Amino acid sequence: MQGDKDTILEKVASYYSGKLAEHGQSARGVDWNGEESQALRFEQLSKVITQSTEFSVNDLGCGYGAYFDYLRPRHDLFQYYGFDLSAEMISAARKRFAGNGRVHFAVTGEPDAVADYGVASGIFNVRLDSTDDAWRAHVLRTLDMLYKTSHRGFSFNCLTSYSDQDKMRDYLYYANPCDLFDHCKRAYSRDVALLHDYGLYEFTILVRKS
Repeated sequence: MQGDKDTILEKVASYYSGKLAEHGQSARGVDWNGEESQALRFEQLSKVITQSTEFSVNDLGCGYGAYFDYLRPRHDLFQYYGFDLSAEMISAARKRFAGNGRVHFAVTGEPDAVADYGVASGIFNVRLDSTDDAWRAHVLRTLDMLYKTSHRGFSFNCLTSYSDQDKMRDYLYYANPCDLFDHCKRAYSRDVALLHDYGLYEFTILVRKS
């Protein structure tokens, strides 16, 4: 099981390192279509944050740190911790924010400390040649990790199984939003929100801890 998990993560890291090399530090460099849709995703994910100041956030799959760019003009006095499997992504992030004491980056797939909030944007989309069952197991393991490493709550997004059939790609993973909503309600919290109304072929789930 551990070997399968490591293989999955290595393939994903290589995929995103390639995107960064091809497109640079941009939305396309982390495999999004553009900055506008990226900002819209960040807006949904950030709805889990109920404090405007003095909070910390773990950004799992942080890429080059675009989520910090989104948070910076909207919140004061917060600490940002970014984690990514791609060493190239983390190197780019560290160069972008060199000397900024509010940001911290590490090459890993797991936060090394508990933060007030956990966020995961786009990390469940690219399954490559993994089977549906293997990838769903990976998603659930990662959600367990987000739960354990967040104090106030966490949020994540997935491509939706309600996508138009002709637009779906076999190397991407399209999750059932009702399935993951039910899992989060049963496993993590009574306070769970499913956002599926913001115009993209995806959904966001917010899990707030009491």
